[in-house]
Amino acid sequence: MIAKLTGVIDSLTDNGVVVDVGGVGYLVFCSARSLARLVTGEAASLLIETHVREDHIHLFGFLDAGERDWFRLLVTVQGVGARVALAILSAIDGTELVQAIAAADKAAITRAPGVGPKLAARILNELKDKVADVALGPGAAMGEGGERANALSAATTDAVSALVNLGYNPSRALAAIQSAAAGIGAGADVQALIRGGLAALGSADVR
Repeated sequence: MIAKLTGVIDSLTDNGVVVDVGGVGYLVFCSARSLARLVTGEAASLLIETHVREDHIHLFGFLDAGERDWFRLLVTVQGVGARVALAILSAIDGTELVQAIAAADKAAITRAPGVGPKLAARILNELKDKVADVALGPGAAMGEGGERANALSAATTDAVSALVNLGYNPSRALAAIQSAAAGIGAGADVQALIRGGLAALGSADVR
């Protein structure tokens, strides 16, 4: 099992890279985001996911652990193979994925080639609980016994829904509400979050 490759970038293709490690060239499939950061002739280290099938062994490479972890998570969804996972990671970075999943934003997921509305809905449904803590961010309060309080989560959900009903994109709405929650602190009510979210959206629009 290959977990990491360090060598010189021999060549780049549309969907992968050949890494020269001691004179042996390894073909590694990567997301477009990773490929854009690699340069022919320069040294690089790639974290590797090795997929073994009856008729092939494919290597999938990542420049950071975050992208690799998202890849591992995405391929657990029924209908999402390694190539589709890479397509998603090429179109959407980790932060955008958290926002899209937490906001149930199908349009954001379908930006990836090969991902239609049905598959996007399945991805959102199967991963929503797995990224909940990440989506809540530092504003999520801890209750007695170390359990995460649900009050802010409920307020966040209602505030995001209100902004979506006003016509804002779900992912942008969630990001704005999270920003407002971080500024206001734990215990913020829905109206305060909505006001803060609208202010954040307004500031972003005038930049």
